[in-house]
Amino acid sequence: MDELRRDPVMAGLIEEHGPLELEPAADEFERLVVSIINQQMSTASATAIRERVFSRVEITPEGLLAADAAVLRDAGLSTQKVEYVRNVARAFRERDLSAARFADEPDEVVIDELTDIRGVGPWTANMYLMFALGRPDVLPLGDLAVRRGIEALYNDGASLTRAEMREIAAAWRPYRSLATLYIWAAYEAPDSSV
Repeated sequence: MDELRRDPVMAGLIEEHGPLELEPAADEFERLVVSIINQQMSTASATAIRERVFSRVEITPEGLLAADAAVLRDAGLSTQKVEYVRNVARAFRERDLSAARFADEPDEVVIDELTDIRGVGPWTANMYLMFALGRPDVLPLGDLAVRRGIEALYNDGASLTRAEMREIAAAWRPYRSLATLYIWAAYEAPDSSV
């Protein structure tokens, strides 16, 4: 955490939002389903849909594969996302995508393995690295809130290229995942100008 505090902007965010922690999920499959639900949605909408899906279906590979597609759509999943969560369910059933399997694999290998599943792109794979595996040094620049947050905090809201954002984030290594949590916290704060 001391590495993050060396960046004055990040030090301010740590002071403002207090200690944040990145804990690996207890259930990697469930966490990947959450990431698929969250794809291209506001936090509030994704939360509402997730709550409906989780209350109607057992969130296991078998439960999602057995669930009636109409039930999943009625809970708020688009036809495309129903396909995606089922693709993930099949992948988890057919091969080992667990934290134990990926424990010694570099991030790039995990991303390659996951993005072979239709419906899992780089953003979703990065969310898996962060929230299912608890990887400490992930920078998900595919996330709009992260990009907008970096621009607001480091460039007065003016556009930055992804290369410029990576340069800013280099100071956060090896804790870019934790820095991302602070960027999100600033972006989602009710009184935020981020």
